[in-house]
Amino acid sequence: MPEPKLSKSSNGEPMHFSVGALIEKDGKYLLIERAKPPLGFALVAGHVDEGEEPEVALKREVKEESGLDLESFELITEGELDDTCRRGIAVHYWHLYKCEVSGEIVHNDEETLSIGWYTKEEMQDLDFEPACDFWLKKLKLI
Repeated sequence: MPEPKLSKSSNGEPMHFSVGALIEKDGKYLLIERAKPPLGFALVAGHVDEGEEPEVALKREVKEESGLDLESFELITEGELDDTCRRGIAVHYWHLYKCEVSGEIVHNDEETLSIGWYTKEEMQDLDFEPACDFWLKKLKLI
């Protein structure tokens, strides 16, 4: 398994890079329930690997976690976030993209407990993992 891209945060702490995919269709948002920590519901997301560009990681993560093909994307926000991953790194630099996809959802048992489409109203009752909770609140989706 490749190692996540590693750098230093603005405070000098070790920092990984992450990407997230905001995928909306017919007024519903694609969410996964994570099978690995941090647990909870989340956008399709993951680490940027060493030597990988964020857009390449985005395409890879969308395919790995949902089975969908990334057709187009637009960066909607980015920034450092205190966000501890299972590898013990406490800061991540996030790139969050609005994405258009094609294909059919394929459930990946290794990555997700569940995957599905949720309205904003349905999202209000879900328990999100911390980074996703932060970004969805910033975007005023929850």
